[in-house]
Amino acid sequence: MSAPAALHELRGLSMGTTWSVKLVAPVSALIGLERGIQARLAEVVAQMSTWQADSDISRYNRAAAGSAHILPAPFAEVLHAALALAADTDGAYDPTIGPLADLWGFGPAGARTQAPATAPLAQARERVDWRRLRFDPATRELSQPGGAYLDFSSIAKGYGVDRVGDWLLAQGVADWLVEVGGELRAHGRKPDGSAWRIAVERPGREDEAAAVIALDGLAIATSGDYRRYFEQSGVEPSNCGRSGAERAGTAAGGARRYSHTLDPRTGAPIDNAVASVTVLHERCMHADALATALTVLGARAGLAYANRRQLAALFVLREGDGFVARTTPGFVARQRSA
Repeated sequence: MSAPAALHELRGLSMGTTWSVKLVAPVSALIGLERGIQARLAEVVAQMSTWQADSDISRYNRAAAGSAHILPAPFAEVLHAALALAADTDGAYDPTIGPLADLWGFGPAGARTQAPATAPLAQARERVDWRRLRFDPATRELSQPGGAYLDFSSIAKGYGVDRVGDWLLAQGVADWLVEVGGELRAHGRKPDGSAWRIAVERPGREDEAAAVIALDGLAIATSGDYRRYFEQSGVEPSNCGRSGAERAGTAAGGARRYSHTLDPRTGAPIDNAVASVTVLHERCMHADALATALTVLGARAGLAYANRRQLAALFVLREGDGFVARTTPGFVARQRSA
């Protein structure tokens, strides 16, 4: 007689962060499941990590102008989704943002403590434009127009979550909560029949929740400007005119604070009072990318976009010395069901 399934938690490292999976399964299946989870995530890294010199995305980014590349199916799926969102947000989301991420110190080129000067910023901005890409989803062929630098850091973790979740379902594991670097997706129920409930962190207050959500067959992702940033003291940036870089927030002691969330349209870190955006979606890949896009769009345009697309979204905005929350009807409905 086989042992009954019970709730277990598996953990590991991948994609430059940690992952965890809570799942209902027999003890005898755990070793195989852990290996399978790690293998799914390793595949995402091998195809989409700009931090790996031999990954598919890194090879594409180094490729000569005019070259054509047949992408692996997962890579193509993510790029297709990213380009669709770029078109739908008129470039507020842009998967070719890699040159800017490196220049501002948030990519593989390494961290920095000063805003970039005018000339290198202008050069990087010339390379950032999703419309330069020629991609055929049917054949998975992508051309390299010259200097295009794809960066999937705002969508790959969510895709990794989906990859693991879909694989678990294919193995007959129906009850699980998958998390990769803070992005989550759940399916089924806990052994006691209750839903997987998630607390959305309030920016700057890890012990306080901005909301509690029951993930009933849904994914959740959050984009925030309060975790990764650098501060520069005593120097006024000379780039971007009056763009987001020039208007970036000032921290205590006169230091200028630069968030890792960049606006592809200005080439600079966002400066729009948005502290974080949380999105619920059936697919974590979409929740991940949408959270970034809404953060860049800002409170007014972001909320308008979310309402037009009937998204379940929570905006946490800076107001004076504190924060205020703004939610879409879809998010409120999910809160009530928690």
